[in-house]
Order: sequence, then C-alpha cells, then structure tokens
Amino acid sequence: MKLIQTVKRRMGSDEKSKATPSGGARDAPIPKGKAASSAGGAKATAGAKPTSDGVFPALPKLREAPPGERAELFRRKMEVCSTVFDFHNDSNQREKEAKRQTLLEIVEYVNNTRNCFNEALMQDVVSMVGANIFRALQTRNKDPLAFSDPEEEEPSLERAWPHLQIVYEFFLRFVVSNDVDPKIAKRFVDQNFMLKLLELFDSEDPRERDYLKTILHRIYGKFMALRSFIRRAIQHVFFKVIYECETHNGVGELLEILGSIINGFALPLKDEHKDFLIKALIPLHKVKSLACFYQQLSYCMAQYVEKDPRLAYDIITAMLRYWPVSITSKQVLFLNELEETLELTQPSEFHRMQGVLFRRLALCITCPHFQVAERTLFFWNNDYIVKLINQNRQDLFPIIISALYKNSKNHWNSAVHGLTFNVLKLLMEADPQLFDDCSAKHRAEEESEERKEQQRTQKWQILKEMHDVKAGVKN
Repeated sequence: MKLIQTVKRRMGSDEKSKATPSGGARDAPIPKGKAASSAGGAKATAGAKPTSDGVFPALPKLREAPPGERAELFRRKMEVCSTVFDFHNDSNQREKEAKRQTLLEIVEYVNNTRNCFNEALMQDVVSMVGANIFRALQTRNKDPLAFSDPEEEEPSLERAWPHLQIVYEFFLRFVVSNDVDPKIAKRFVDQNFMLKLLELFDSEDPRERDYLKTILHRIYGKFMALRSFIRRAIQHVFFKVIYECETHNGVGELLEILGSIINGFALPLKDEHKDFLIKALIPLHKVKSLACFYQQLSYCMAQYVEKDPRLAYDIITAMLRYWPVSITSKQVLFLNELEETLELTQPSEFHRMQGVLFRRLALCITCPHFQVAERTLFFWNNDYIVKLINQNRQDLFPIIISALYKNSKNHWNSAVHGLTFNVLKLLMEADPQLFDDCSAKHRAEEESEERKEQQRTQKWQILKEMHDVKAGVKN
C-alpha cells in the first residue's frame, strides 16, 4: 500500500481536473501492436477500442473477484492496459483516467499478492509493458549553429508520464519479484527487448531515465544470461556517441550503471573488461558534451584504477592525447580527473609517463586563462602528488620551474601570481641545491633566447635597410 500511495501522490489528480463532458468528441486511442512487444511475443491485445462506456469500468476490481478468477482477471486488465492514448490532446479524458486507475490497481495487486507472476502470465506482462513504453521518442529541432549549454536547458517532459510512470513501476515490481524465475523470464525479457529498452535511455525526460536506470540495473543483477549482451549493447551506444552523433541524453545514467558493474568485476580483470575501458570509456573524453556526464565517467575511471593500478598509465596518456587545447572549461574538467587518477597511481606507473604529463602541466601553468593555471597549481596542495613529484624531482623540477618563472613575470592574474610564488617556495624547500641549479639553467636559457632574438632583429633590420636602398635606387 505504501508503494501505491507514493505513486498516487506523485501522479496527483491532474487528469481528473481535465475531464471533458461526456458528450464531447473523442479521438480513437492509439493501439500498439506486435512490434511493440519483444521478439517472438504473442499478438498484442491493444487493437480493441473502448466503447462509449469504456472497457475499464466493465472489469470488476481484483480485490472483489473470487480468488480462483483473479489470475484471469489480472490478465484481462493487462490486455486492456495495452491500449495507448494520445496525450497531445485533451480527448479521451475518462478513458485515460480509467486506465491510470487500472494500472494503479494492478501495481497494488502484485505488491500484495504472492505468486502472481506465473509462467502463463509473463508474456502478457512483457507485451503490456512493451506496448506502453516502446515508442518514438520526442525530439527537439535544434539549430546546429546556435550556442547552448545542455545543462541549462529545460528538459522536455513526456506528456504520457501519468501512465508511463505506473507502467515502469509495475515492470520494476516484475523484475525484482521473487516469483519471477530468470531462467523462464529470459524467454520474454530477451535480447530484442533489451535493445529497445536501451534505446529509451535517449529520452529527454529525466524521470523516465531514472526509472530505466533502476530497471536495467536490476535486470543486469538478476538475468545472468543477459549480462554480457547488456555490456556489449551499452558499448555500442557509446560508440554511436563517440563516432556518430556526439549527443545522447542517457550517457550519464548508463555510466552510473557501469560504475556499479565495474565495482563487481572479479580480479584479475578480463581482457574483455580492459578493452571496454580503452575502446568505449576513455574515448568518451573526446565528446563535446563531456560536462553532462563528467562525474559519472570520472567515477568509472577511478573504479578501473582501483581494480588494476596499471591502467592509470593507459587512462592518463589517453587523456593527454585527447587534451582540449582550445576549450578551457573542458581543460578544468580534465585537470580534476587527472588529479583524482594520480592519487591512485603507483610510483612505477607515474615514472613511465612523468615527462609527457608534466610538459602538459607546464603549458597549463602558463595558460592565460586563470582558471586553468589556478587549477594546475592546486596540484601542489595534494600531498601524494607532491610526494611523487619530489621522488622524481631531477627530471621534473627543470620542467616546472621554467614554467613558474614565466608565470611570475608574465601572467596577468594576481591569484595565479600568489599560487606561483607558493609553489616556487615549496620547490625551493624540497631541494635548495637543485632549485638553484634549475633557476640558473632557466636564466641561461632566457639569456640565450634574448641573444637569439637580438640577432634575429638585427638580421631583419639589415634586410629592411637593403630593401630601402634598392627601392631608393629604382626611384
């Protein structure tokens, strides 16, 4: 009863307030057929149109029916709930409300009745759910030249949500029910059904994606035979995002599920799981809409490194290859993830990539955008990263000190100036002799550059004078 009360509270009584007069014109409901259910399913029962009095009131309440007739009545109620209504207009208000009440009734029935999901009814359950949820998703026509932030846009909410929410709640009860044997149910919740379910993750309605995330996670945990297929199907979704469309509303939710899946991987990691990381997860850093799912992706990266610290090398070197040179907001996200990954990196892996890593960090330190420079200098607030740097200071101090001196002279931001001098002080305290040697080397390099610049200027001046002489002779 608690579940039903929660659903009713969420739904409210919006539909009742919109009820039209009994004599008003009505459009026929939209039937969903065989294509909406899983492959090989029985013929859908959505084709029958309600009469003027309505099919729903003609069926008695489940709790009032004799116990021996409840299973058949439950099946008939699922059949009539396969009828899909058009929520883009205000017609059929009575039938819509009657279907909503019937859906609430069957959710209450399965919540309070043992052994209600027997093998004979599983096809009806999957057919009814498929008829309601599998549909063409709403899409908004966006101007590709218009600048917009996906995080600031208002989501497009599904108009049929008063029915969809209860259907999802019903299907979730089905998936988690102890009455459902996955060895039998996998005949109905099959690969074709899962592909259609994954397509719905592109819905713009966050409420629908949240239900889908919970249902898919439960299916993955219960249906062992589908686990490998689900991982491959998610991988295919990511490939489309990386190499084709670059936009997908459900990447964050799919990554949340994967974070939990990765956490359960057995050690040592299989090659299949490592390939998933390298081919599908790491390239997601290239996507323009990274900010929409950055936290979930970063969590997946951390899970992999915790499972196998050697993967830190693959993750960090790939991020350096994909570095967003011209997008400073994305650089800040990369730096955040870089610090989190370095915290989990072993000294041996750090040593392998230290050169290329700190050459990139040196460029970030001298970046004119103050947020990038500031975020890079914050690395020295992390004790573990400072320890790694000090252990390899002979190689890293020359790279860092040169960038810091350039910042102290040329950077425009006062906060960056303050952080720069703090880091210089830390390096000087860590190894005064090496710091002096690096400073002297930097001064020598600067003087050499100044001499080269003077020579270059002199040569150009000579060429200019020669040109002016020749021009004067011609005149």
